[in-house]
Amino acid sequence: LKDVFLEFNKRFEDLMTGYLSVDGTKIIACNAKSNNFTSSKIDDRIAWLKGHIEEYLRQMDKQDREDSREETTDGSFTSEQLEAKLAEARERLEKYERYREYMEQNNLSQISLTDADARLMKNRNGFTVSHNVQTAVESNTHMIADFTVSSDPTDYGQLESTLHGLKEQRPHRILEATADKGYQSEEDMARCLENGILPNVILPDGQDSYTIELPYEPCEDPHPESVDPAELSKCLRAGIIPDAYKSHISSIQIQEKNVLIRSENEPVARSPFQDEEEMLSKAAEGYFVRDPARNIVYCPAGEILRQNMVTKKDRIRYINKMACRRCPYRDKCYKGRKGFKEVEFNKDEFCKPNGVWQKSEGKKPVFQKRRVKREKRMMVTITLVPDRRKMANRMCLSEHPFGSIKRFQDSSYFLLRGNRKVTGEFALFSLTYNMQRAINLLGFEEVMRKIIGYLFFFTDPHCTNAENAYKVLYLPVCLQSLRPDKCA
Repeated sequence: LKDVFLEFNKRFEDLMTGYLSVDGTKIIACNAKSNNFTSSKIDDRIAWLKGHIEEYLRQMDKQDREDSREETTDGSFTSEQLEAKLAEARERLEKYERYREYMEQNNLSQISLTDADARLMKNRNGFTVSHNVQTAVESNTHMIADFTVSSDPTDYGQLESTLHGLKEQRPHRILEATADKGYQSEEDMARCLENGILPNVILPDGQDSYTIELPYEPCEDPHPESVDPAELSKCLRAGIIPDAYKSHISSIQIQEKNVLIRSENEPVARSPFQDEEEMLSKAAEGYFVRDPARNIVYCPAGEILRQNMVTKKDRIRYINKMACRRCPYRDKCYKGRKGFKEVEFNKDEFCKPNGVWQKSEGKKPVFQKRRVKREKRMMVTITLVPDRRKMANRMCLSEHPFGSIKRFQDSSYFLLRGNRKVTGEFALFSLTYNMQRAINLLGFEEVMRKIIGYLFFFTDPHCTNAENAYKVLYLPVCLQSLRPDKCA
């Protein structure tokens, strides 16, 4: 269905010659929130069930001592009821432990049982289990030029991936795109420039340009006049401004810099702790202890902190908001305004003191200096100046299709499951929107004239006549639903 959507857009390429506006929206997935489990949610359920199991066992021991198997009058459970509840609790505990084991083995922060590709995401209405749909809207026609469906809850780093397919369809053109602050990733913008995409991302307050760095690679035969991605990358890495970028790149310099070395092949130091009991014992002394095998951190209160993100400095950040909010030692551990503690580790760190905790116990925390490996390398520094006029028009372009699809078409949720099927469903949403938009711009008769050649695209000599007939009739049926009075 996405191929149908893209082929429909080809009929209007003569109109879609402007720049692009990229933005993302959350569309509710076919997955209830109760069927979505984050790591913290599963830890909370496991702790709750273990507490209930201990209570059921305590009550059963009490009844065994009193030798009472008859129904009690004080509201407590009989032995048969306790055995049934204990079996149910153990079954649920086993299920949640399987979920946790699966997530740790596959390095997942959450799982969804109904739609495996859906994720819990934040939107204006709070948190919903959704898909993140990235669209590229063309400025002249306000039609959706392309889209992608992602499981990433944020827009960060998704500019190049959203426009990658559109760039492959238009290899001899420089694509110019605008995006909001959520796409402020220098690495992503560097990938855009190397692939023939000019990014106009909203600038941070008080900043007039972006500084982008690429490793220096000398080039013997540069072609700055070319718009081929391979030639553009060669020129940029050689410190040469391509002709297509001269209006946006104010300067480019080759400099020697101390660069942080990130080697995945470098051997990782071994943890000094032997087992979970030893880690919890060390944590109780006022330390955050990291378990590299499970990729978790034990806090001094005995709670588990899980990975939240990897920072730009290649450090892993761990948090557990639910545990911090109900922690009885919260004032002893954290003095900030966020309401929860964040701890960062690099891959060679296994233990860090909790300064606030240890000071409250009269101890003096000892912090170890972090070892960072840097190396002097030749780098190309690019100063990119985005087009402010185009950035100012971004909201007028991106928000209109989202509003039309979600409100006018009543398509604020998906009926299908999985990225592949959801992509096909959103292709139908986008195709319907583009059809209506084309009719408003050109009129029904002109749109039909452009589509006549498109109908031949559907015929396939390897398909039966019935299959080809269905394909040929597909678009007229869609158009008839929009303007039945004009379609014979």
